[in-house]
Amino acid sequence: MSSVTTSGKAGRPRASAPKQNSALSAREQILDAAAALFSETGFSGSSTRAIADRVGIRQQSLYYHFAGKDEILAELLSGSVRPSIEFVQRIEERVPDEITPAGALFALASIDARTLRQTPHNIGTLYLLPEIQESRYDAFRIEREQLRASYGRLGVAAAHPDVAATMGEDRIGAILIQLAELVIRLRRDGGTAATPEDDDTTIATSCLRVLGLSSAEIAAARDEAGAVTALSASL
Repeated sequence: MSSVTTSGKAGRPRASAPKQNSALSAREQILDAAAALFSETGFSGSSTRAIADRVGIRQQSLYYHFAGKDEILAELLSGSVRPSIEFVQRIEERVPDEITPAGALFALASIDARTLRQTPHNIGTLYLLPEIQESRYDAFRIEREQLRASYGRLGVAAAHPDVAATMGEDRIGAILIQLAELVIRLRRDGGTAATPEDDDTTIATSCLRVLGLSSAEIAAARDEAGAVTALSASL
């Protein structure tokens, strides 16, 4: 009698080993893979299956961490503003008794630019997606509005009187947050500085310059910002 060789059980092949950085948790790997796909093929062109394949897990394993790609995008967007909000919440109550408005603003703009510079795969490019206006992304829009309001309060307090007299708090906040978010376009267009931290400093300087502060006042704010950042880390 001839022997029969079997090839094992039929069915879907097992998912391959994770392709992402194994130092990341499974949730972080999913976020990183999704950010890459959203940036490369767009949000609408990315499926949860494609995200799972990129990580090297089964699609159903992804649903253990996220309900779908909308929840993934919401988490990525929130992660691009949350560090700046947490930072300014720690320091704003100390203005102006312990920290000058200009020093606090320089520190905030630097932190915000750095956060956006370090977001995975420049996720900030998705801020203008039509989908972001849907109610499921209300939390992100509220957080970004909170950040804009902080820029406005610090900006109007730091501004030269002539500037403060011509622009209200809302307008100042809108301009300053747009300046911080300039780093998103610099990353997209390949125009970042050779030393990335230089962009953070340039953007923070520009925020104070548009408020009418002198070079000496900006230099003092920059020096103070280092102490402000250190203070925030200890709070």
